[in-house]
Amino acid sequence: MSEAASARSRLTADRAAGIAPLEPMLRAWLPAQRWFAGKGRTISRLRAVSAAELLPPGSTPGLLHLLLDVDGDCYQLMLGIRPSPLPPALGPALIGHVDSGPYTGRTVYEALGDPRLASMLLERLRSPGTLGPLRFDRDPGAPVPAGLTPRPLSGEQTNSSLIYGDSYILKVFRRVGPGVNPDLELPRALAAAGCARVPAPVAWYEAELPGGEPLTLGVLQPYLRGSDDGWQLALRRLGAGADFTAEAHALGRATAEVHSALAAALPTLALGPEQTARLAAGMTARLAATVREVPALQPYESGLRGAFDALAASRGAGVPAQRIHGDLHLGQTLRTADGSWSLIDFEGEPARPLADRRRPEPAVRDIAGILRSFDYAARSHRPFAPAWADACRSAFCEGYARTTGRDPREDPVLLRAYETDKAVYEARYESRHRPDWLHVPMAAIRRLSEPQRPAHRMPPPVTPGTTPHPKPPRRPLA
Repeated sequence: MSEAASARSRLTADRAAGIAPLEPMLRAWLPAQRWFAGKGRTISRLRAVSAAELLPPGSTPGLLHLLLDVDGDCYQLMLGIRPSPLPPALGPALIGHVDSGPYTGRTVYEALGDPRLASMLLERLRSPGTLGPLRFDRDPGAPVPAGLTPRPLSGEQTNSSLIYGDSYILKVFRRVGPGVNPDLELPRALAAAGCARVPAPVAWYEAELPGGEPLTLGVLQPYLRGSDDGWQLALRRLGAGADFTAEAHALGRATAEVHSALAAALPTLALGPEQTARLAAGMTARLAATVREVPALQPYESGLRGAFDALAASRGAGVPAQRIHGDLHLGQTLRTADGSWSLIDFEGEPARPLADRRRPEPAVRDIAGILRSFDYAARSHRPFAPAWADACRSAFCEGYARTTGRDPREDPVLLRAYETDKAVYEARYESRHRPDWLHVPMAAIRRLSEPQRPAHRMPPPVTPGTTPHPKPPRRPLA
């Protein structure tokens, strides 16, 4: 081990020992956080993996960076340290009061809600270097101005984000693991390839721990001010009875451009028959596990399994695979002020291991996610708007084909398998988190479980601006 690495290791060990008095309050605080994956379970093991003070000891406020092993998962925490009591504006960020150890008599709180500490974090990102186990880096061709006012972005789920001066957004990953996070890796690869559909990272920071790969902890990117969230935009158009096919067609083209750029910039492969069979087997296993958890799926299990069996049986030449977004839906898209589309949040499904999220996969997985998202939007509307969803799905596929030369619907077996797998995932998610929404994936489950009809022609092309007017449903939603 080098002298610098040895010093980092000693610093980490010393700081980790010093945070033991914080453990009881963290055990109580963590399960209440939106980004904590262990909700509903008692924490069995909590230990510090690393600890670093990002401001000199004794600073007021202080800023303590922690990586915690919580029952096998690693979480990143940013803790503010102040004398009691906290200013009223920081009251909601309170974690607890310390009565022993190096922080005796101080109050500990969530630091990202403190503008002074959030500003300090940006200054670290503006000045590359190391501090304890942390390494800060940035794109030298994209300088970040000083003095930008920070504000937290509300509505976060698996991570936390800060907006700086309406110019930049910093995503702070909460659940982290060894290896480059795709939300840093893929946008950097796309920027190098000249693809402008994804905001290019301008700065980032990582943790370097002994004996392992670095952990990506945060990424700073341009903030697309004035952009419309694709999900919210679709809902507004639905509520107004307005057409969305032009936007869906343009989004299909944007998605295809990103896929093409990723395929050109990063390794691709073809899944042979054995690999495709394993892919289908994984889908079948997820279905079986979900049926045990969501009994409403039981009547449809056989029909759903048929989609995966058809995939396993259909692949003689293999399936093209490449790096993809991995969790694509309308909420991961932005229509910018000039009317073009951008894709964001390339982290993939955070619940999946990082190594799985970095593997090449069929691009149709992303396509299935967007097609399911159109259905979600239509079923959130009263009355249900099936014609709107069908028109958007067609327009998206046609826009995709306009760029790649191949319509995703030309491979119905592969598309059906991925749509089915996505609907099964949705059923499990809604059952766990939003039972009132379970009817949305269940409607797709019923449709996808029906016997596959003989090959038929694709729907006629949709001319943007001609979405049929939504009609009332023939029967109430499930």
